[in-house]
Amino acid sequence: MTQHQEHPVSITSARTSHSDDLHKRQVRYLMSMGIRTVCFVLAIVTTGPVRWVLVAAAVFLPYVAVVLANATDRRRSPGPASFVSHDVPTIEAKPVDDEPKHDDP
Repeated sequence: MTQHQEHPVSITSARTSHSDDLHKRQVRYLMSMGIRTVCFVLAIVTTGPVRWVLVAAAVFLPYVAVVLANATDRRRSPGPASFVSHDVPTIEAKPVDDEPKHDDP
């Protein structure tokens, strides 16, 4: 009988590839710029305080987008999980006597 774990076991502690990391950063940047464009368009068609909130969002979103785009993957993986089996008995050491045994009277 085979046992399947819920999550696959990681056999490496390597980070994601450079191209995958770059792609994720580009997607985050484009999403932020898309939201900024929507804020500009909505700022044109709305009035009142909502307009100024949208203008402020459109002004500050480029800064946030650049910070998010430059955030590289700096995670450190703990490495593969160790295999621990509770079914196998462990080897135990003999107890050590603190008093030396001397046969001298």
